[in-house]
Amino acid sequence: MSLSETPEAASRRIARPVPLRESVYSAILDMIVSRNLQPGQHLVESELAVMLGVSRQPVREALQWLKNDGWVDLRPGLGAFVHTPTVEEADQLLAVRSLLETESARLAAKSVTDDGVKRLRDICRQGHAALEAEDVATMVALNAELHAAVMRMSGNDVLVELAGQVDRRVRWYYTPVARHRGAQSWQEHSDLIDAIAAGDADRAAAVMAAHTEHTRRSYLAQRSEAGDGPAAALRGRVR
Repeated sequence: MSLSETPEAASRRIARPVPLRESVYSAILDMIVSRNLQPGQHLVESELAVMLGVSRQPVREALQWLKNDGWVDLRPGLGAFVHTPTVEEADQLLAVRSLLETESARLAAKSVTDDGVKRLRDICRQGHAALEAEDVATMVALNAELHAAVMRMSGNDVLVELAGQVDRRVRWYYTPVARHRGAQSWQEHSDLIDAIAAGDADRAAAVMAAHTEHTRRSYLAQRSEAGDGPAAALRGRVR
């Protein structure tokens, strides 16, 4: 057996740093999700390279990855642009999100713990404080944190994994309506926590279903006001 094949060698291998293109990918994606880069915005490689302090090559590679993942559109002869989600794709994702999170709330109420409820109430208090301070970025982050905590409380690893796959897009869609949803959203969170704390699975599921539907309708209304005609028809669908 050669030295490289021994268990000791495997345990001593030095972890490689994250490739630069992955760091650039994450940085650009964070700017897209937070709406610092708006849907439809032109992404100029040289500008992004200067902003991130890197060469153009990792930016070019990151933009290709973002295109493959549906976050960026590459237009021949024009360049890269932040993807503008169609009303239909946003509606479909938010509908699936509602199904996942409604079931997670039901299961969370069935496996409720004092520590879990304490954690949810702490996040909710922080959310109300961010609302009072009109700190939209913090509200969006705490909203995602609360929903993730409920998902983990469900005890269903498959649900957790599936929810994680749509989490960034949910935050992307939620950011432009976070200020409008504001007080209502955090009151709904409080109602949800009360239902989970009481172990009322049916009530928790109903509150979560209504909560996610309100967010879906708010997003579609915002798109309709922005001039996306089909949003009005989709907003009226019965879920």
